[in-house]
Amino acid sequence: MKSSSSKKEKSEELLLAASKKKNKVFRTEKPGKGIDTMFKTTINNQYKLSGYADNKAHILLSVNTIIISVSLSILFPKLGRPANAHLIIPALILITFSVTSIIFAILTTRPSITKAGFSRTEVEKKKLNLLFFGNFYKTSFEDYNWAVHQMLNDSEYLYDSMVKDLYYHGLVLKRKYSLLRVTYNIFMFGIIVSVFAFLITLKFW
Repeated sequence: MKSSSSKKEKSEELLLAASKKKNKVFRTEKPGKGIDTMFKTTINNQYKLSGYADNKAHILLSVNTIIISVSLSILFPKLGRPANAHLIIPALILITFSVTSIIFAILTTRPSITKAGFSRTEVEKKKLNLLFFGNFYKTSFEDYNWAVHQMLNDSEYLYDSMVKDLYYHGLVLKRKYSLLRVTYNIFMFGIIVSVFAFLITLKFW
């Protein structure tokens, strides 16, 4: 009886020790997984927001292009008649705002490249973000391969690069959404002014 009881106690102790060891491993691995999940979720959200901004800009670009096409094909041929001279100013207002909206929509989606290459000193000082293509697209594969391995062998440099990538992508999003907001405001204001201009000319002419 005593031997069976002692065996049972030993097995329980072994199970308890194994459970503690498992929990310890889980606690040590959890922060790393949490950090990776945070980076993955954030970058995915930023790419989605960037896609939303581009889609909205394309919609405004298409709408304003249609407005200009319809105006040039239907409205403008009639403006040469003296009876329709009062429609010239409203038509010009509509076209002006549509063209301005198109320009800002293009600026919203236009990519910008800030840099072309890097030096080994920048990599050694951990000042370069190798995750952004603008920093290496003119660099040879040998230099880029060396730089990436330098980054992968240094966890601090790796995480700093990921943080920089998130930050600068956020700045790009800020620029996109600021321009998109301006584009929407121009389009909305242009439609309102154009409608009022047409109504005023039709009423008082």
